[in-house]
Amino acid sequence: MNTQVKLAIIAITVTIPLISYAVFSSDSNQFKKTNESKLQVISSFYPLQEFSQRVGQEKVDTKLLVPIGIEPHDWEPTIKDIQQMQKSDLIIINGIGFESWLDKLSEINYNGIVVDTSLGVLKNSHGSSMSLNHNGKSNDPHIWLNPVFAKTQVQNIANAFSNSDPQNQQYYQENAANYIYELDLLDSKIHTELSGCNHNFIAFHDSFSYFADEYDLTQHTIISSYAPHVEPTAKTLENVINKARDLDLKIIFTEETADPKTSEVIANEIGGKILVLSPIEIGNNETYISKMTENLNNLKEALC
Repeated sequence: MNTQVKLAIIAITVTIPLISYAVFSSDSNQFKKTNESKLQVISSFYPLQEFSQRVGQEKVDTKLLVPIGIEPHDWEPTIKDIQQMQKSDLIIINGIGFESWLDKLSEINYNGIVVDTSLGVLKNSHGSSMSLNHNGKSNDPHIWLNPVFAKTQVQNIANAFSNSDPQNQQYYQENAANYIYELDLLDSKIHTELSGCNHNFIAFHDSFSYFADEYDLTQHTIISSYAPHVEPTAKTLENVINKARDLDLKIIFTEETADPKTSEVIANEIGGKILVLSPIEIGNNETYISKMTENLNNLKEALC
């Protein structure tokens, strides 16, 4: 092999890694799909998986990161999960601190796009992002339970898909518009059917703050944290029982992943019963809209 050939081979082996680094180390928002393959999309938990699928349909491959039936609040990715994330083009997250594992992406030098669907959701009167929720509490993450906020999340996903795959921009935007119309109908239904009803309800944990704000309700909770597996103290139960009696409430809400015994104790003390008010954090065979409709029906039974 002559000297010129050797030099050419060395130049190629050096140049290729440098080109790859330049492509994947650039601003992640500039990522563009470069071939005919589908966008590889990972959604952090169930509602975002459905939102992504409705927007992308057959143009994207969507995968759910937190397994079906697993509570996402305390979930941590395995090595296999991290490897799966490395292969994705986009990771769709809720934001506002919901994904406690997010720092791991910087540790593994993730090269794709992280789509924070909370962007633009929480605004104060001056149009700047809020760092606190409506009660002054830090970063309540349950924005998807307000259909108005869910519409913004869907639009953020559509914009991210459009930026990464501009050839199909119209497709993504039309799908998003169709789904947002369905969310508009859901929003109108909730407003109409809860209008004129009582305002106070006792949820299991503090997950319906934004929903309550949107529909002029007042949420009280058994568990104040975001972890439904936390056991309330005897004093907490006593306080909730007294609150229910003061407000003349006869229905206490529980969740799919919570032990219903806690809510049952309170319901028995007030001569009431329990119903499910789902934070829609775990997947099943139902859709976001059908689960929200179930929540509405249970709230109507409690309040109307």
